[in-house]
Amino acid sequence: MDLLTIDPRKLKPNPDNPRKSNAGELPDEQLVANIKEIGIIQPPVVRAEDDELVIVAGHRRVRAAITAGFEQILVLVRDAADPADTLRAVSENVVRANLGPVDQWRAIEALVSDNWTEDAIATALALPVRTIKKLRLLAHIHPPMLDYIAKGDMPKEQELRTITAASAKEQASVWKLHKPKRGETGISWYTIANALSKRHMLAIHASFGEDERQAFGITWEEDLFAPADEDSRYTTNVDAFLAAQTAWLESHLPKKAVILPTGDYGEPKLPPKAIKLWSKPSASDMVGKYLDPRTGEIREVAFRLPKPEPKKGSSSPVSEDDGDIPAPVKSRPDITKKGAEMIGDFRTEALHKALLEDPIEDSDLIGLLVTAFAASNVDVRLGSYEAQNKRKALVAKIAEDGRITKDLSLLRTTAREMLATILSCRTHYHSSGSAARIAGDTINADIHLPNMATDEFLSCCSKAALEKIAADLGLTPQARAKDTRAAIIAHIDKGHFTHPRAKFAFTEDELASFEHVPFDPGLDDDPDAPIEPNETTNEDGSSHDAVEIDPDADPIDQISEDDEDDDPSSYDTTTLVVHDQKPTKKQERTRTEKSR
Repeated sequence: MDLLTIDPRKLKPNPDNPRKSNAGELPDEQLVANIKEIGIIQPPVVRAEDDELVIVAGHRRVRAAITAGFEQILVLVRDAADPADTLRAVSENVVRANLGPVDQWRAIEALVSDNWTEDAIATALALPVRTIKKLRLLAHIHPPMLDYIAKGDMPKEQELRTITAASAKEQASVWKLHKPKRGETGISWYTIANALSKRHMLAIHASFGEDERQAFGITWEEDLFAPADEDSRYTTNVDAFLAAQTAWLESHLPKKAVILPTGDYGEPKLPPKAIKLWSKPSASDMVGKYLDPRTGEIREVAFRLPKPEPKKGSSSPVSEDDGDIPAPVKSRPDITKKGAEMIGDFRTEALHKALLEDPIEDSDLIGLLVTAFAASNVDVRLGSYEAQNKRKALVAKIAEDGRITKDLSLLRTTAREMLATILSCRTHYHSSGSAARIAGDTINADIHLPNMATDEFLSCCSKAALEKIAADLGLTPQARAKDTRAAIIAHIDKGHFTHPRAKFAFTEDELASFEHVPFDPGLDDDPDAPIEPNETTNEDGSSHDAVEIDPDADPIDQISEDDEDDDPSSYDTTTLVVHDQKPTKKQERTRTEKSR
């Protein structure tokens, strides 16, 4: 094999090249920028054929060199055709792996130590400077967290900034409380970032007394800039404050009250099938006490438990006075509420990865942007301040001088970030509905879905659902659900399993329903998804009085005292589209009079 310098324009493409479609405009632009800056690292391989040199491996490098204006490049020349040439060409495109975020950071730090600037590194690697700065934040991460990130689970940029802003001692303390337990495969970076973002707890929110304060080693500090007539004491020992509140609550729990756990966003988790009450509870109702992790306050919520169902073989008597008929026993759904939420998380992460990393044609990108503005989680007036600021920052990024930039590369990158900010497949308030499904199917985000043959996910499936999965995989269902679950996991082993419900493409039944009902990309695509208690339908299917909303009033003024905990700004969704509201008769008359 000889090394030869030649004009890349004289090289002949291989008609048997396995890559028939383009890698995409963005990857090709990155390769051109990289070659312009540091040249071709690995010379393309060519072979002599009829007084011509035919490319065996390196078609993209050759095209990039021509685009970059190179007059000559180095190539490795083989003497004649080799039966293994096709295998080499395929191997070069298939058997490859990108560096993980931690390895990228270490490589960047090595370049910085060699006096490379961040701008120069970004140009050489064809990456945004912001990505380089984000990776360099890993230098301030607690080592065990860094080991977890090295496995491929990277926090979002805002979460990463919050974590790195905390001291090493604070990070170690929070990680000890929230690190994955044995057998767990996931972690909530939001919870860790939220815990580290709390720098102090106010004394006015403390229910415990002086004895608990001394027992837990809590020291109060004074806010010298607070009004003189207010209790401005606070503590920076957040963990001790929350522990003291918990201890006080356990020792002062009223009768017919229970302590409720909280979710990732501080919301109380009611018992299964319990109904949250919006009116004054009766004597038979329950009261749940819970600790708000954001403020440390002890809050309460009233709820009603369902009536116990009759045991099998027994019949419940029918009352002749009120005509009550025992409700039929409901079978367990194929996938639990937790399973549906996990699918929403899987879809959202896969969609965002595809939006930010995979090639997207310009026509698809424009269509995705149009679709995103019809998403059901998009609302201009009700978006959180953080989401609004992020959208404004993206606009400022492409219009620094008051005009939209002509830099197509910057526009495409910003459009991807905007889409990833808007679109979500998470359940309830977060969902973009069918719009996110369309987007994910368009850019083939299915390939980024994780392996779902895990005990954590499969435990959310009913026995009937597990038996169907086993049958589809050619397995014999076992007598017990956990044995069927274990058989599925063992069968998949190191392979990959995606539950059909997690895939982005619409099923035939869903598409058939669109033929009878006008298709609205903003509608929720899952009619069987659990319903939030704050809607006009309760979790058990019963209805309660809906709160009448004045469309002309400020939405903030319409939040009741019971709804104060449900702060939309604490959610990790971004909203951006105006919801249409049907005007009342009074509004129609007013508009008619104004038009006259």
